[in-house]
Amino acid sequence: MAKLIITNSDARRLFLHKHALGKRSSGPLPQQDVLSLVRELGFVQLDSINTVERAHHVIMFSRASGYERESLSGLHHQGALFEHLTHDASLLPIEFYPHWHHRFRNARTPFSHARWQEFETDPKKLLAHVRRRIRKEGALATRAFEDERKGPWWGWGPKKTALEYLFRTGELAIARRDRFEKVYDLAERVIPAELRSARPTRRQTVDWSCREALTRLGFGTAREIAGFFDLVEIAEARDWTKAALRKKEIVELTLTAKDGSTHTAFALPSLEAEIVSLEPAHAPARFLSPFDPSIRDRKRTSRLFGFDYTIEVFVPEKKRRYGYYVMPILEGERFIGRADLKTLRAENRIEVKGLWPEPNVVFDRHRKDAIDAAVAELSRFACQARIAE
Repeated sequence: MAKLIITNSDARRLFLHKHALGKRSSGPLPQQDVLSLVRELGFVQLDSINTVERAHHVIMFSRASGYERESLSGLHHQGALFEHLTHDASLLPIEFYPHWHHRFRNARTPFSHARWQEFETDPKKLLAHVRRRIRKEGALATRAFEDERKGPWWGWGPKKTALEYLFRTGELAIARRDRFEKVYDLAERVIPAELRSARPTRRQTVDWSCREALTRLGFGTAREIAGFFDLVEIAEARDWTKAALRKKEIVELTLTAKDGSTHTAFALPSLEAEIVSLEPAHAPARFLSPFDPSIRDRKRTSRLFGFDYTIEVFVPEKKRRYGYYVMPILEGERFIGRADLKTLRAENRIEVKGLWPEPNVVFDRHRKDAIDAAVAELSRFACQARIAE
C-alpha cells in the first residue's frame, strides 16, 4: 500500500489544531475548561523567567484570552494536576502519575555520584533529616532548609539536593508553589493512594506514552514520539512503531516540509479524516511563549514552518542575534516574525525592544495594527495584579 502523502499546508493546520492553537477562546475560561486544555496539551511547562510573564501562564493565555492565573495553580493545589519532569518541570494531569514510577526508579542514582561527593554530609543522614522534618512539620518550601554553602549543581546546597533527589525519585511531591518556590510534601499526602500504588509495566508505559504522544502531535517520527513526554527511549518508540504498524494500529505517511522535502512519519489511522474536518487556524496575530509546546522541538518547527527559532536568554548579550526574551508571532498557520518584549509593570505596559518580520513577510499597516493589538492584549494580561503562585 502506498504511503499517504500529507501536504505541508495540511500538516501545519493539523499540528496547530492538535496543540490547541487552531482556535482561540475569548470568553471566561472555567477551571474545568483549563483542566481540559492541559489534558489536550498533555502537559504545561513551568519556567521561572518572568520577563514578560511566566511560561505556563502565557501558554494558556495564547490559547484562551479569558484564562486566569489562579485556575492553573488552583488545579495543582486541588490535586487535579501534579508537578514533575517531562523534558523539564511541568504540570501534568494527575491520572498520568502511575507512568512516572519508571522515571522515579531511573532517578535513583548511587550515592557515589559526583553530586553527592561534593558535600561533606553523609547522603543517607541528609535524606533522613529532610524526611523527618517534612513528616513532622508538614509541607515545607525550599527556604525552610537553609544551606550554609552552595554546590555546583544549579547552585544547590546539600539540603536542596536532598529535597530534589527525594522529589525526583517520587518520595516527595510538590504540594504547590508559593511565588514560584516549590513547596515539598510527602507523596502520600499529595498523590491519591491508588495512583501511588499503581505499577504499569515498562511495556504498558511505552505503549501509553507513544499513543498519547501521537494523539497530541498528530504525526511524528520515533524521535518526536519519544521526546514528547521524554518518558521512553527512542529505541523503545521505534520498536513500538514497528509493532503498531504490523497490527495496523498506526499508519506510515510521507510528510512534506516547508521547503518541499519529505520524510516518513507515523500517525493514527484517523489522520486523513481529521484533516478533512479542520477549519483554517485562528488568524489574528498572537505571541507564543518561547517555551510553548508547539515550538519546543526546534528542528520540527523549522522543518514544518520554515521558522528558525532560538531562545537567547542563555546566550551572552553580545552574541545575541535578536534579544533576551524574543517571542514568536503566530498569524494563522504561519510564523510571521518575532519580537523582543519586556513587561514594565510599574508603567503598566509591555516594551517592544525589537521587532523582526520573517523573510518575505511585510509588516504593512494592517499587520502592524494586528501586532499592536496583540501587544496591548498581552500587556493587559501580564500587568494584572500579581498573585501567589
